[in-house]
Amino acid sequence: MEELLDPVILGQLLIGGLLAGALYALLACGLNLVFGVMRIINLAHAEFMLVGAFGAYVLYTWVGLHPLLALLVVVPAIFLFGFFIQRVLVERVVGRSLLTSLLATYGLSIVLLNIGLLLFTSDFKSVPVLQGSFVYGEFVLPKPRAAAALISILFTVGVYLFLERTRLGKAIRAVSEHPHVATICGIDTQRIRMITFGLAAAMAGAAGVMLSMIYSFWPGSGADFIQKCFAIIIIGGMGNFLGALYGGILLGVVEALVGGALTTQWAEATAYLLLVLVLLIRPTGLKGAVHVR
Repeated sequence: MEELLDPVILGQLLIGGLLAGALYALLACGLNLVFGVMRIINLAHAEFMLVGAFGAYVLYTWVGLHPLLALLVVVPAIFLFGFFIQRVLVERVVGRSLLTSLLATYGLSIVLLNIGLLLFTSDFKSVPVLQGSFVYGEFVLPKPRAAAALISILFTVGVYLFLERTRLGKAIRAVSEHPHVATICGIDTQRIRMITFGLAAAMAGAAGVMLSMIYSFWPGSGADFIQKCFAIIIIGGMGNFLGALYGGILLGVVEALVGGALTTQWAEATAYLLLVLVLLIRPTGLKGAVHVR
């Protein structure tokens, strides 16, 4: 606990927390986007992230393509994959009970996990393309984490601006807030749902590419991330895009501070302790409303 009294150590922990929180936010915002528009909790969301991570790994090991350039291939490909999955599977459970959608997406996660194991085995993989750190006075910024955080924030903010300022983004928000009114106004809600699911999958895929540069991963790595994502969207407010952004950053910072003051085990439990605290104080989450905005 005394370490937190040192300004340098405290600053370094805050930097580490912000860098991790940016990746959490990108992943959680995609999950919350799907819930906001379709009222579906996608249990396979972390598997889309790992599709992105392994896509970056394959492009790097087979073609020598840098992960930051691999984004230009992986993100559109996973968007189309998510678009297809929504059309053939997820659309069939839209409007049904929450349990039905949970079972469908859980089944999808198991299928993707086992395909990953068949293709890549259970060995850990990584794409260590960036080495070294940026040094500013007494503060150190690892280059892979800095790049991953910057891309994550840019991607998340870009999606938010897309939702706020484009005609298609406004249609997505309309379907989120008033689906029946949106249909009456001539919006093709099925098409919007497919685009939304594809966009959320692309966000997860981008997070996976970032993950590949800073962590070792295997096909089962999604379990920890999906649990944290659930905590984040409840902390921020289910269905609220900005709430997921704030919740992801908050979780990253609190995890870093708890890990620095106590132990790594306590840091891993932070998401759930923070979740309980928010539910006790503000049950609707930090932002509250159940829609995309």
